[in-house]
Amino acid sequence: QDEDKWDFVLVSNIHEVGSEKEIKRKKFLDELSKKGFAIKKIEDKKLFYGVRAPKQIFWKYQWLLRNPNSRLQNCDVHCDIPVTTRIRIVNFILQNTVTPDLEKLDDLIKKKVFEATFPLHEKEEVREFLKEKWVHWRDIFCEQRIEKIRCYFGEKVALYFAWLGWYTYLLGIAAVAGLVVFVAGITVFNSSQVSKEICEASNTIMCPLCDQKCPFWLLSDTCTYARVTHMIDNEGTVLFAMFMAIWATVFLELWKRKRANVVTDWDLYRWDEEEEELAMELINNLQHEPRRYQHSYFRSTIMLLLVLVMIAMLIGIAHALIIYRVIATALFTQSNFEFLREQANTMAVMTGAVLHYITIVIMTKVNRHVALYLCDLEKPRTFSQRENNFTVKIFTFQFFTNFSSLIYIAFFLGRINGHPGNYVRIAGKWRLEECHPSGCITDLFIQMAIIMLLKQTISNVMEYLIPWIAHKLRKKQQHPKKRSMILGEEEEEAEDPCKRQWLSNYQLKEVNIFSLFDEFLEMVIQYSFTTIFVAAFPLAPLLAFFNNLFEIRLDAIKMMRLHQRMVPRKANDIGIWLQVLEAVGILAVIGNGLVIAITSDFIPVQVYKYTYSPCMMENSTSVDCSTGYINHSLSVFRIQDFEPYTKLPEMLPDFLSNEIKEYRDYRNADDYSYTVQFWHIFAARLAFLILFEHVALCVKLIAAWYIPDVPQSVKNQFLDRKHSNLRKDLRWVMPRKV
Repeated sequence: QDEDKWDFVLVSNIHEVGSEKEIKRKKFLDELSKKGFAIKKIEDKKLFYGVRAPKQIFWKYQWLLRNPNSRLQNCDVHCDIPVTTRIRIVNFILQNTVTPDLEKLDDLIKKKVFEATFPLHEKEEVREFLKEKWVHWRDIFCEQRIEKIRCYFGEKVALYFAWLGWYTYLLGIAAVAGLVVFVAGITVFNSSQVSKEICEASNTIMCPLCDQKCPFWLLSDTCTYARVTHMIDNEGTVLFAMFMAIWATVFLELWKRKRANVVTDWDLYRWDEEEEELAMELINNLQHEPRRYQHSYFRSTIMLLLVLVMIAMLIGIAHALIIYRVIATALFTQSNFEFLREQANTMAVMTGAVLHYITIVIMTKVNRHVALYLCDLEKPRTFSQRENNFTVKIFTFQFFTNFSSLIYIAFFLGRINGHPGNYVRIAGKWRLEECHPSGCITDLFIQMAIIMLLKQTISNVMEYLIPWIAHKLRKKQQHPKKRSMILGEEEEEAEDPCKRQWLSNYQLKEVNIFSLFDEFLEMVIQYSFTTIFVAAFPLAPLLAFFNNLFEIRLDAIKMMRLHQRMVPRKANDIGIWLQVLEAVGILAVIGNGLVIAITSDFIPVQVYKYTYSPCMMENSTSVDCSTGYINHSLSVFRIQDFEPYTKLPEMLPDFLSNEIKEYRDYRNADDYSYTVQFWHIFAARLAFLILFEHVALCVKLIAAWYIPDVPQSVKNQFLDRKHSNLRKDLRWVMPRKV
């Protein structure tokens, strides 16, 4: 039976006899033969080399690590060692075999000596089980078979799906809470006193929103926008932001417990990755000397500077998006279409969000190349260290790519644009955007909704459709050829069952060491969207929840049917991603605190209610305490103080004699300096931010302390094991009775 099974397949073009590539290929295969590998050659349009490692390699592995696979994963092929372990060890030896020319397999692939390497999808019992119970859409709400996934793809992939399933499960709770907050906002759609005042302000004339064709406008024109804003920006949002800060902590603490249970069942809780790597190095080459730990302050400084340059470039792209929005607003206001003129700001926000999504798609590819280049400069000691360094860099770059524009909208839009008569302008021409009188939180809501919807629809569809279409096209090209084959060729095909299997595996989409990494990165960025600005977009957890239900099945279909088999990797946790998620949890507290304190109108309204409102002045209980807030938040401006090159619009007929117009700010009417109310609100914003963040962080710490990382059952299991081992050892030294 062993003679029919092959651990790995190498694919090469057919090179001329005696050519440099043919000689290099032969040297590499000779090195494998010296190590006892069996090699089988099949020729088609390409050359296929099946390799099978000798049993002695696996005996050495089991002896060095004292049989770490005490629970066998798969006994249908090699009863002495799991298939996933075989593939992992063979892959390590292939990647680290050195030819007499001091070239490794990666070098030969770059030089086109070999085209591809992959382990085989085989008709194992566990694979058929997964295809039946895991890949189908009918199982979308069913529990995943993590143990079976581990048996076929290894621990790293199994832990990814265990984490993704757990994250999706707990997202359901956050999604329900977000939906309740959103629905509660809809129920008060018409009841907000602030919205009512805006809708009834038919005598309040506002300053033009641009320099050329924009008219003076009535505050009551924005009635619908004000109601939508209050639907998002209300007291429930503050509670939901606090809830999500606690949710993020509880999710991670419960994941640590689940992970401890899972890896204890696999007997990998105390597994040492470094020891495993050293063992495989020695199996591959007995003369191997381990690379020493090194640290260079000079190299670290250079790396830090290069990372800062890249971050500065990403922030520059965010600035370019801001300039686009400013120019687009100006152009839309001068359009011949009435709809574009009236909705210029909203259209600029929406087209800006689409443009932002396009930059995310492009910069994701650029960020990957830059992060890999920086990792190569660092010269990490081991593959796992390289992977950790790459993870931190790519996440940092992706974070700034995804969130720079959102940070501007949340915290800077409408706060650095100056005031009528003294606007801040880009290139001295285009004035910066202003916030709506109801606040900027709706702009943030629109931006997040568009980006999340585009990411979760277009990206997922492309991620699945491209390999699916390619797979179907390859199958279609293959079928006519089979029909036209003459009888003799068909018999030859039947004589070698490996050929069809190797060809079908080769035609699947190629995977690499970062294939699983891409899935993790996608989910962690989504987790960031779901937590950091959730105060502005309470539907984010709901969108993420439905996306993940499909994501799990799409990933399963890709791995089982459309992609070549991943090289299994052993792991006992999700690696540095856990620290990244914890960092995102802290950023979520800071981000939501800033959104409520700065972006939202929550603080100005509260300051007005408890300091300047009729309730404070007249002690009246029958009046809504936010009555008069809108008028209080507006400042007046004299038309004669407009800048010389501002084209004054036509006046509204009813207000021809009125020279004072209004704008959203807290400024004095005489010299346009900030009023006492501005500084009062500024102090309240700062106080709330400090209070919110300290309370949220304290609650996070208490939740982390309250929920132990490791369940007591796991601790007791190890306690019993230690006690049993010590008792056995003690029997050997007990004195014998005479």
